[in-house]
Amino acid sequence: MIRKIIKIDEDLCTGCGECIPNCPEQAIELVDTPKGKKARIVKDFYCDGLGACLGVCPVDAISIEEREAEPYDDDATMDRIKEVAPEMLEIHKKHMAEHGMGTPEEHIHAHPHEFGGCPGSQTLHWEKTEETSTESVRVQSELQQWPIQLHLVSPFAPYFQNADLAFIADCVGFTSPNFHQDILKGKAIAVCCPKLDDIKKYSEKIAQIIKTSNPRSITVYHMEVPCCFGLTALVKEAAEQARSEVPIEEVVIGIKGDQKVVSATA
Repeated sequence: MIRKIIKIDEDLCTGCGECIPNCPEQAIELVDTPKGKKARIVKDFYCDGLGACLGVCPVDAISIEEREAEPYDDDATMDRIKEVAPEMLEIHKKHMAEHGMGTPEEHIHAHPHEFGGCPGSQTLHWEKTEETSTESVRVQSELQQWPIQLHLVSPFAPYFQNADLAFIADCVGFTSPNFHQDILKGKAIAVCCPKLDDIKKYSEKIAQIIKTSNPRSITVYHMEVPCCFGLTALVKEAAEQARSEVPIEEVVIGIKGDQKVVSATA
């Protein structure tokens, strides 16, 4: 079948192994090659193609591609985890539970095949623990441009010139409670979905935006779910194409709107 699966560029791979502990399915291993140790997929059916390992490679050697591959086999994957890294089994189950694939208790006793699918698209619901104040304050929109979608914006738009650029995953605007004040204010933005959009085709466009706009800063905002981390890798790749020396800041937003991680890279 044709499906999404990770691709490891062996010419870039340094064999550091940082991707292995970040793969819940343990689908990656290090092998000896004439060029030294390299990371490779053990078997196609161990890789679910969700990209949990994206964004952790220090040399951006990991990407997602669509090609002919065996379907993901969760039963076989669970057997492999038990064999090669049993300490990762509960991490794998917890990872599934955190993304709504049953409760943590159910995951401890449930059958592995019940947890197929994308962790970032599972149904979740939680009750608000605090009452919303009845004295609501109406805030002003901080949006200063149109359009905002990455596939619609022009790289030569005047609002990008010498701006603080922000590349934002779609869901961030709905989860961040103070999106306009904390994220949008004072920034020129481009919005996309790292999972549903074919973001690889955007690499050249982002590079053109960065190259022609001479930005003051570049920030990437994305969700904590695994399939969202590819946006950072994409922007970093585009910045290299544009030969930009502007540091890239990454901000990870939790599904309940809390800010999880802020990191910067040159």
